[in-house]
Amino acid sequence: MTLYDELLKTGASDGSRLVRVERDQTRAVITLCDPERLNPLSAGLTVQLQAHLADLAADPSLRAVVMTGEDPAFCAGGDLDMIESGARAIQGAPGGSDTTDAWRWIRRQFGGVVRTITTTDKIFIAAVNGAAAGVGLAFALACDVIIASDRAVLVPAFGRLGLVPEVGTSWLLTRRLGYHAAMALYITGRHLDAAEAARLGLVQEVHPHDELLQAAQRWCDRIGAFPPHALEMTKPLLRAAADATWEQSLKLEEYAEANCFSTTALPAAAAAIKARTP
Repeated sequence: MTLYDELLKTGASDGSRLVRVERDQTRAVITLCDPERLNPLSAGLTVQLQAHLADLAADPSLRAVVMTGEDPAFCAGGDLDMIESGARAIQGAPGGSDTTDAWRWIRRQFGGVVRTITTTDKIFIAAVNGAAAGVGLAFALACDVIIASDRAVLVPAFGRLGLVPEVGTSWLLTRRLGYHAAMALYITGRHLDAAEAARLGLVQEVHPHDELLQAAQRWCDRIGAFPPHALEMTKPLLRAAADATWEQSLKLEEYAEANCFSTTALPAAAAAIKARTP
């Protein structure tokens, strides 16, 4: 059995409830639940998180998903015990553990989480309630809207572990901060509090800690007020625009916009606005 297979088996056999999902009609809150350890991405938590996300992504009635952690943290990132034992297995174990085992886990599990978040038609809201480190930070940054508690801290922990920015953070941080600022953040590993993260555009709002989930629910309310097709089409459009030229973006918009005219929501919304106009 390869190291990768062992990790999957370990994750599947973990009987602890490490992820909690609460659903209410068109919205859901998914919470990472290993608070004594600051919600690290152990094999068990990661496998459970993937399974729940797959269920949520497949639910056609769902419009918005809030992702958060059980206090005091959002997510401490990769499980350090798993990282250490995995590295030792790859470096020293006879009989077959090699870099591809780590690659499979990073791609299929960690990468699987962010691909679900970014490609599903649900709008994901990260409610960062405390420390978000390493891959946990990557999960938050993959979401469509990011709000933070005044206790939140963004921790780019990759460099001090001897890791590269991973699971999409190199793409996002370079586009948000620019090359030099992203490199400086990687080298220093500087922790960003909620206020600085908001100033840099890494989070959209900062709220008192006890009001964070209510603020996330208000985002769900806004999402619920949209005709379903509008955000389903806008999410992939905006994500594609991050890599497209202006002309390519214009063409994507033209195709998407024309399709909106076939929906019943468009004339109804136009009529409602006309009725309110003096």
